[in-house]
Amino acid sequence: MRLIISFAALFLSVLLLQLSTGGVGPLDVLSGAQLGFTNGQIGLLGSAHFAGFFIGCWWAPRVMGEVGHSRAFAAFTAMGAIGLLAHMMVIDAYAWAVMRAASGFCVAGCYTVIEAWLQAKTDNANRGRTMGTYRMVDTGGSLIAQLMIGVLAPADYVSYNLLALLCCAALLPLTLTRVPQPDTGPAPRLRLGLAWGLSPLAVVGVIVSGVSGASFRMIGPLYGTQVGLSADQIGLFLAAYVLGGAFAQWPAGWLADRYDRRRVMVGFSIFSIAGCVITVTLSGFGVWGIFIAALVFGAATFPIYSIAAAHAHDWAEDEQRVELSAALMFAYALGAIASPLVTSGLIALYGPSALFIFIAAAHVGLLVFGMIRMRRRPSAKQRNPYVWIPRTSFLVGRIFRRPR
Repeated sequence: MRLIISFAALFLSVLLLQLSTGGVGPLDVLSGAQLGFTNGQIGLLGSAHFAGFFIGCWWAPRVMGEVGHSRAFAAFTAMGAIGLLAHMMVIDAYAWAVMRAASGFCVAGCYTVIEAWLQAKTDNANRGRTMGTYRMVDTGGSLIAQLMIGVLAPADYVSYNLLALLCCAALLPLTLTRVPQPDTGPAPRLRLGLAWGLSPLAVVGVIVSGVSGASFRMIGPLYGTQVGLSADQIGLFLAAYVLGGAFAQWPAGWLADRYDRRRVMVGFSIFSIAGCVITVTLSGFGVWGIFIAALVFGAATFPIYSIAAAHAHDWAEDEQRVELSAALMFAYALGAIASPLVTSGLIALYGPSALFIFIAAAHVGLLVFGMIRMRRRPSAKQRNPYVWIPRTSFLVGRIFRRPR
């Protein structure tokens, strides 16, 4: 309890930030559809978010080193609030893409600050409990943010203003806390070759994870509108996806810590392909069929990033972990930036089912590549504990340090 209280300000900021930024993605999709944006333009908004996300993750340590954690958090949050407030001032898809890049920049920067603060103030004795609480707060905020879609009117200034108010409110707990700020270490270099050299399968795994997560979270609302869901039902649809992913983390961690992680990753990839088939099949069985399919799809696809990251860190030395996480984040961004634009175009050409056909094809590629890699190299001899990573900040790599 003392530990939770000491981080209460950070956790409250995480909750408020998630309520704000977690709602803007689906709200933009519904607003864009109402304003007459094309599917390609709606996909561009999701891609722009992850482009800003990558830039924010990479730049955040440098900002922290120059002005400190609290001021950096304030700067990133202000950028997100500006992006939200500007939406209804300029009704243009390409202008919104710039605003969504600012939102992604805010998310990445703020979470990098928070994760850097947490990893600096914890040790091996309490890191698991701290990260467990962090995951609960983050996931709870994400669930509530999806449900807010049912009460936020699309293309309405009040809706975006409410999200901007929540974003600004996230400033207060962290900037007013009396807990001393941690020291900032040197910013890591981006070495994609490091990740590929340690584990090619992990790189492919996080790319496919980016394809799955970004496609569903950014284009899922468009899919929902085309299969007949209302705005409040789309919120439940997205919440079911997050809830399924949260439920799957414990069994995924149990399996990944006891069996060859490559086999577990391949197993979840097969599960993901089945989840895509189930989602397409149940779309004709009414609203509850769609919700159940989203729950299964989330359970199948959510854990893959964490399994892939744990597998990569099994081969890494302690001094490589932060740079390895930076490289995995870059690989994740490659899949996340491209997939919303691709899937929105496929939906326009072939209908809503094309979203899950595309995701299934990506997991078929991961399945085949995983089986090839298992034939070429034995499993790692030394393992790190499985860590559920709710956000892809490269600073979370320090969590994987082996106990001394």
